[in-house]
Amino acid sequence: MSGLAGKNVVVIGGSSGVGRAIVETVAREGGHVLAVARQEEPLRRLVRDCPGVKTLSLDATREDAPSKVFDALRPDILVICGGAYPPTAPLHELSWSEFAINWESDVKIAFHFCKAALSLPLGSGASIVLVSSGAAIGGSPISGGYAGAKRTQMFMASYAQKESDRLGLGLRFVALAPRIMPDTALGKYAVAGYSRYLGIPAEDFIGSMGTPPSRADAAAAVIELAIQPDVARGKAFLLSGTGLEALP
Repeated sequence: MSGLAGKNVVVIGGSSGVGRAIVETVAREGGHVLAVARQEEPLRRLVRDCPGVKTLSLDATREDAPSKVFDALRPDILVICGGAYPPTAPLHELSWSEFAINWESDVKIAFHFCKAALSLPLGSGASIVLVSSGAAIGGSPISGGYAGAKRTQMFMASYAQKESDRLGLGLRFVALAPRIMPDTALGKYAVAGYSRYLGIPAEDFIGSMGTPPSRADAAAAVIELAIQPDVARGKAFLLSGTGLEALP
């Protein structure tokens, strides 16, 4: 990767999955990276495996989370990929709290951090990448409000970009929607849930997905969207194993 050396990069949800892959890539390419996550033990493992990475343990859904994060490292690139695991049951088997879990986590985190990026604001030229999900495009009937929450993150990137443009802030907002990644813990969780729901082996469900992306594919896509100045602002991109596709 080029364009990361010397950059300040903050990754919300940076202790595992795609977030960790982004952190590792930025550190390897000479960037200054802060990994933010709620649980301390995964962050300690990250530091052991990737010396030099800064970490911060906090609840990113809190209203004061952005100020604490930006005090620790003011980002040139902000990646928002933290959130909660969705339920894996059909609509009629869920409670409201189960249905709404991703609204109270994924959407809330994106709201607080996009608002802070615009209000502080972050420096002109900063990039904010919201990691959504392919579920936002095709739906996800056993994950409650997950698909709608991830679609809302895509809208938020567009709304935030319009405000940056209106206010002349020079920020770039973009959303990435990866399809299920079977090599991540969240992907394995989704595969297990759907194979159980459909009554088929996990291998058969994965086979039905065509060419799924990997966590490395997603990390590379996030970084590409963050550092390429000609990437459309306020837009969303779908990621499969065959690459990026701009969404209308």
